[in-house]
Amino acid sequence: MTFQWTAVATFLYGEVAVILVLCLPFISPLRWQKIFMIPLWSKIAVFWNKMFLTIIVLLIILFLDAIREVRKYSAIQVTEKVANVNTNAIDHIHMKLFRSQRNLYISGFSLFLWLVLRRTITLLTQLAKSMASHAALETQVNDATEAAKKYVAENERLQEALNERRSNGNKESAKVINEKLKKEIEHLKSELQKTSNALFKANNEVTAVKKQSEGLKREYDRLMKEHERLQDSSSEAEDKKDLHSEIFKMIAECYPNLTILSKDYFWKPGN
Repeated sequence: MTFQWTAVATFLYGEVAVILVLCLPFISPLRWQKIFMIPLWSKIAVFWNKMFLTIIVLLIILFLDAIREVRKYSAIQVTEKVANVNTNAIDHIHMKLFRSQRNLYISGFSLFLWLVLRRTITLLTQLAKSMASHAALETQVNDATEAAKKYVAENERLQEALNERRSNGNKESAKVINEKLKKEIEHLKSELQKTSNALFKANNEVTAVKKQSEGLKREYDRLMKEHERLQDSSSEAEDKKDLHSEIFKMIAECYPNLTILSKDYFWKPGN
């Protein structure tokens, strides 16, 4: 095996070992993230893309060369079989074909595993970032939950204090309203008592006036009868005037407190 294919085989074995280490289950992506963040890897990461592209180009060239070798020795083998050459030449051709096929497999698998290795490292880095962001989000959610619980508890406490203040204010306002209502009731009672007393006095005065009216009517009937009797016995007008004056005098003497508005009142029928 030439030097170049020995290097490619060694590179292939190294790729297999690195991929197996990266696939170990007990090493978390966060630990790989910490490893990738060491200063040495940070210095290598600056040239990572250029190195990756360079190795890709070299492996592609070796892979194409191996394909060319396989095709060449396959065509020579067919030609030798047709020409019926000796067996030593056929064995030599078979050896060359085997080496070219081996180099094809080595270069092909090296190219494939190099792409797989890059993709695996990229996925591990993304997974580590996602896990870190998830842990940060969990921390924020827990902090937000605790803060929300504190706010809810404080809100309930403030609501209870506000309800207590409202209940105390309602009680005080109810007391004030009751006092006002009591004062209004006392005032209305006093007004009602005054009105009742005034009504009672008015009723008494009306009753007294009715009694005076009835007495005056009886006296008036008596005087009318006396007047008729005197009118029958006397025919002169002067005697009538004297009689009327005597009647008014007698009424005034009997009822000194009674005020007579008109003398014609006693001479109207029905009074």
